[in-house]
Amino acid sequence: MSANLYIYIFILFMALATYVCRVFAFTVVRHPIENRFFQSFLYYVPYVTLAVMTFPAIIEATNSPIAGAGALIAGIIAAGLGGNLFVVAGTCCASVFLLELVF
Repeated sequence: MSANLYIYIFILFMALATYVCRVFAFTVVRHPIENRFFQSFLYYVPYVTLAVMTFPAIIEATNSPIAGAGALIAGIIAAGLGGNLFVVAGTCCASVFLLELVF
């Protein structure tokens, strides 16, 4: 089998898995969810998914993992001090630049 066929098979299985999950949720859950624990779980799923995809990329995107971790810490501090998205991103970029010069 060629490599292109494997790719199409993988795409088919991913589409099927996504479809089954959505249809299952659509057919089983017909009334509003009243359980507070389950509501809070569903509320935080997108944030956790974004964090799981983003944090490893922050560490591995630089030449030195120390620079990536330092930028992450600097961004958390800037956000904690009330900085907007532009300030936090600028702080992270500047800290990566300076830490890459050092390491």
